[in-house]
Amino acid sequence: MNAKITATSLAGDAAEFLAFKRAMGMRYLRAEFDLNSFVRFVLEQYGQQAVPLEQAVKRWATRFEGRKAVTVGNEFGVVRQLCLFRRRSDPRAFVPEHAVAPVKASVFVPYIFSRDEVLALIEAATRHEGRNMWGAMLRALMLVLYCTGMRLGEAARLRIDDFNLRQRILTIQRSKGRSRILPIRDDLVAELQVYLRRRGEVLAACGAGTQAIFVRRDGSALTLRAASDVLRRLLRDLGLKPARGRVGARPYEFRHAFAVHRLTAWAMDGVDVHAKLPQLSAYLGHVNVLGTEVYLKATPELLELASQRFEQHARGKGRLS
Repeated sequence: MNAKITATSLAGDAAEFLAFKRAMGMRYLRAEFDLNSFVRFVLEQYGQQAVPLEQAVKRWATRFEGRKAVTVGNEFGVVRQLCLFRRRSDPRAFVPEHAVAPVKASVFVPYIFSRDEVLALIEAATRHEGRNMWGAMLRALMLVLYCTGMRLGEAARLRIDDFNLRQRILTIQRSKGRSRILPIRDDLVAELQVYLRRRGEVLAACGAGTQAIFVRRDGSALTLRAASDVLRRLLRDLGLKPARGRVGARPYEFRHAFAVHRLTAWAMDGVDVHAKLPQLSAYLGHVNVLGTEVYLKATPELLELASQRFEQHARGKGRLS
């Protein structure tokens, strides 16, 4: 159980593990970062000395004081998967217990935009004119984020072939190891048709050609970094995020707003929200409904609706008894 490893052998194991995961269609970019961090730590601490893997894992997991438990838990999870992978070829290989980093759930509470805030952000995006960022493109990007709940990176990677406005669907290619098809509303289709005409004019004016849906004024494809930067700027301009720091609303909040607003609308319509969760989970691209259930307690409005529904149900049972 205490088989020894070196930094070199560990690096080889990590490379095989990543190749195995990617062969199954997983990108594993964050996992690669964490595994490289672990290998570097072993090299810095022990050089090429052979040491027990158990010792290396425990020292690495506790290398910093005061880190958020969820961060430690996420990093540890990747290393534990590597250890499980090593056990495939050696049944005696060490696999750490979950107790090394037991906290898995995040206590982070997202900022949920109100509908008025969403409208204000869309208006600000429409008016925005920067050196390479233009209002019509930012408006379309923001509408796609809010109306579909897709991740910002998914939106930035959209290509012409992913749009089928005739059939009113968008396709997200190989995100989190899976692709998915999103039906969209007629009003979003109309907005996207307007944007695509403007996009064609921009590309023709600068003589550029690209398959990317969202393009900058110079004809280049919008990058995730550029999209994130300009959306954060708009959030700061509207006072939804402080002038400095990482606190406050983030571009990712459009995804949270989509989910919570959809659940709230269902609840107000008297729909069985729990019965709808699998549909919302599939639309958002979650692995299972556990990732979607967190939105049920995201807003006081939704909790109040749930409380009223429970009270009505309880009174109904009382009358029958």
